[in-house]
Amino acid sequence: SSGGAAINVGEISAMLNYGFQIMMQLMMLSMIYVILTISYESMERIGEVLDEQPTLTSPSGALTEVRDGEIDFDAVSFRYSEKAERDALSDIELHIPSGSTVGVLGGTGSGKSSLVQLIPRLYDVSAGAVRVGGEDVRSYELDSLRRSVAMVLQKNMLFSGTIDSNIKYGKEDADVNEVLAALDCAQATEFVSELPNGVESSIAQGGSNVSGGQKQRLAIARALVKKAPVYIFDDSFSALDFKTDAKLRRALTKYTENAVVLIVAQRVSTIMNAEQIIVLDEGKIVGKGTHKELLKTCPEYREIAESQLSKEELA
Repeated sequence: SSGGAAINVGEISAMLNYGFQIMMQLMMLSMIYVILTISYESMERIGEVLDEQPTLTSPSGALTEVRDGEIDFDAVSFRYSEKAERDALSDIELHIPSGSTVGVLGGTGSGKSSLVQLIPRLYDVSAGAVRVGGEDVRSYELDSLRRSVAMVLQKNMLFSGTIDSNIKYGKEDADVNEVLAALDCAQATEFVSELPNGVESSIAQGGSNVSGGQKQRLAIARALVKKAPVYIFDDSFSALDFKTDAKLRRALTKYTENAVVLIVAQRVSTIMNAEQIIVLDEGKIVGKGTHKELLKTCPEYREIAESQLSKEELA
């Protein structure tokens, strides 16, 4: 152009390009500042969690041997926090002799899971005492107590690995025969033997490559391999059909002959043959006895039984 310096297209494009790059770097710088602020906050919160002292601790001179599976609840009351409106369990009196099978029945929210979670001391009681093997659970070393209680939950988690490695979470040094015996009792042998690699077949994270019933049976086998004095099945037969459920319970009787077996159930048929059945309602025991006794004495039990069993079964 006449009388002035000319800027060609290349220079304009280079200038815009450099300007854009500088802008991008400035934006990145501002993002780093934001990320640092978030990271600092997160670090403080993680620090708080790590510094938190657990309320459940083993006492000095803690007991490491659990004599047997005998369980006693002495006037036990329990609430999840001090701010809770009401007790999850109140005034629970129970005696479960070693070697017996006990069923726990009740509606949703009646306190069935809360009751069984006090046995391995996942929580501490608010009042009263829970005793296992004649000793207060608070006098045991936590690891020893929890090794003596094999627990199968309603919602089970399998880990990525093989069927064999999952079962051995229950007992790391279990040999092949122990693993196979546990699988056999849990009624899992049939589907495991059909897999191309048997017990070495791989399990995806969370057990997403096996069905609900199969996952439940593997979780039961994982607990059984422990050979513990106390077994707790917290509604863990719910994904099994009636036939498998019945077979598993028959096999359990032989497998766990001297242990206490606690079965939390929604189905009356799962627990009707137990030596003692406990009926819970809103955190209180409303019935205790055998199936026949409860049909006569406990209206809550009778109501549940009538809704699930036929006239012939009730008779």
